[in-house]
Amino acid sequence: MPGWSEIMDTVQQQKQEMIPAFLLNECKHYLKDITNITGRNVIVYYSGWLKSNVIETSINENDKNAFMNAVYGMDKSKGVDLILHTPGGDIAATESIVNYLKSLFGSNIRAIVPQISMSAGTMIAMSCKEIIMGRQSSLGPIDPQMNGVACQMVVDEFNRAVAEVRTNPASLGLWQTIIGKYTPTFLTACSDAIKWSEELAERWLTGVNPQIDMNKVKDVFINHNHSYSHSRHISKDDCRAAGLPITDLEDNQDLQDAILSLHHCYMILIDVISVVKIVMNQDGRAFLQNKK
Repeated sequence: MPGWSEIMDTVQQQKQEMIPAFLLNECKHYLKDITNITGRNVIVYYSGWLKSNVIETSINENDKNAFMNAVYGMDKSKGVDLILHTPGGDIAATESIVNYLKSLFGSNIRAIVPQISMSAGTMIAMSCKEIIMGRQSSLGPIDPQMNGVACQMVVDEFNRAVAEVRTNPASLGLWQTIIGKYTPTFLTACSDAIKWSEELAERWLTGVNPQIDMNKVKDVFINHNHSYSHSRHISKDDCRAAGLPITDLEDNQDLQDAILSLHHCYMILIDVISVVKIVMNQDGRAFLQNKK
């Protein structure tokens, strides 16, 4: 199946006004190929976050409508594969979407990550019985952020302040300046967000693998003191070492070819039209959210 260059060559042969329709048809074609290979339902969840740094690219409550559209008419007994490309987003919306999909498909849900699924996107993958990744694929830390700051950093900083003031009272003025910038309940909100992320990850992971070592998972995906950055890319091998149920995309050459061709089509499509979110199934039922 074609790679990026071959798809671009074909795209450039189309009339300008026909390119979006051509790419959408190509996406539908590859989705059909994927479901023919696996015998399973497929839902693509693609975000334009690498192109548009806007709030609409993140996981939000409106995405529930997109998934409701995608699952309509599906044979639920076939399970579903979620093809994920997302920066993450709202944890409440993520929990709601996962609960909704599990109510329909039970534990028969797999995640496929062609390139990257970060933060709450990683949490969706963790809720699945299997995560299919290639050499180029990455997940990301799930340590929650608050106003762009890692919640764990806030908690650690506050604990450091308490310890330093206790041993060196002269440092009180410095720490008052820093801590005084916190809004009321900010520290509590950060602590609660950390607990919420940990509880969801543990519930979902132990639900599909009761023997998983959650200490390893927390060290790699939740402990900001180990990951250092919320944008850190965690490779397939590191995900497997942490205990996640990883399957190599390379194990099935036909599936790999179809997945990567589909990925290239979506990335090119997002680049040529003003869209921030695409959710589509193997029957071509599509939800496209345009950039505001």
